[in-house]
Amino acid sequence: MIEELRTAEPPAPLPAAEGLFGVSADAAHLNHGSYGAVPLPVQRAQERLRAEHELDPDGFFADLPARIAAARTVLAAELGADPDRLALVANVTEAVAIALDSLPLAPGDRILVTDHGYGAVTAAVARKAAETGAEVAVVPLPLDAPDEQAVREAVLAAVDGRTTVAVLDQLTSPTARLVAGPALLADLRARGVTTVVDGAHAPGMLPAPAEPDADFWFGNLHKWAFAPRATGVLAVRPEWTARVRPLALSWEHDKGYPGNVEWRGTCDYTPWLAAPAGFDLLRTLGPAAVAAHNTALVAYGQRALAERAGLAPLPATPGVWMRAVRLPAGHAESEPRARALMAGVWQRLRTRIAVRPWAGGGVLRISAQLYNRAEEYERLADGLAQVLADVPEA
Repeated sequence: MIEELRTAEPPAPLPAAEGLFGVSADAAHLNHGSYGAVPLPVQRAQERLRAEHELDPDGFFADLPARIAAARTVLAAELGADPDRLALVANVTEAVAIALDSLPLAPGDRILVTDHGYGAVTAAVARKAAETGAEVAVVPLPLDAPDEQAVREAVLAAVDGRTTVAVLDQLTSPTARLVAGPALLADLRARGVTTVVDGAHAPGMLPAPAEPDADFWFGNLHKWAFAPRATGVLAVRPEWTARVRPLALSWEHDKGYPGNVEWRGTCDYTPWLAAPAGFDLLRTLGPAAVAAHNTALVAYGQRALAERAGLAPLPATPGVWMRAVRLPAGHAESEPRARALMAGVWQRLRTRIAVRPWAGGGVLRISAQLYNRAEEYERLADGLAQVLADVPEA
């Protein structure tokens, strides 16, 4: 890890990516991992669908179930999933609600989560536990855990006879670490633990990201797969599909999963229909070229923050286009302080970042996408010390 940082150099921009995004040139968007940025060709594909919709609304809706199924089949092939057990959803927040509503939780059951989990997902787990009498067990994962094996051992050590469900990140949002890898999922399945995997960051970045050993797996396509917002997917193992409980009862309900999850009446389905265009663009650019560029660039960004700002780099999972560094003790240790720091960085440096509160010093996460440049990370690193000085400590 240390040697990798010392040698990390920024890659040359991909010529084919020039002019693909509409993000403002007056700011540095180093937080692609949160909301993404839709490439202009995909925006135009969605605009054409919206125009088609308005020409004949009745006809558009009449054909929609079949068109959604066709889009789902294309997306399933890209994700390494079975289209018959994949449903399109708005995002992972919706997907986790569907998964939790489909589980037969009872008083005394233990639901395992980690302290690296995404806040909204963990909050959904806490609410479902309160409603069913189940308990939530939070597994602390050391920020400096050296590798996937150390993370796996920490999770398995927390499993006991009452652990019935584990809700785990495939790639953690604040720290960009692999947690729910194939080995851990196989171990949990062998122990009879139902697994719910938050793969928000996996589609478009990891090859064949849909984990077949997960009972429920879901991901967002608007982050790294170039799809419009709001496009997500939910994959369910065959033994669970009949138990899936959609959030709303619709005219497609009697047809079963996945159509009963996808149909919500007069919603805007054009993001889903345009989502295959995102994978088409990724394939045109070359997935290997995109991955090499983004991996090298984010590694250089972490190096800049370590060398220029003196921040401690956190261990990184190979091939992930996000990296994290530890802020000094006293900074961003609460949610209000983390938000204040993000606001300060935006106001002073015109840079978007993600900061997660953490005891002993918050965690700052950067992302890399084709529109980012090395000098944006350098500007952040060079100006961060003054911003930290201006934002009061916890």
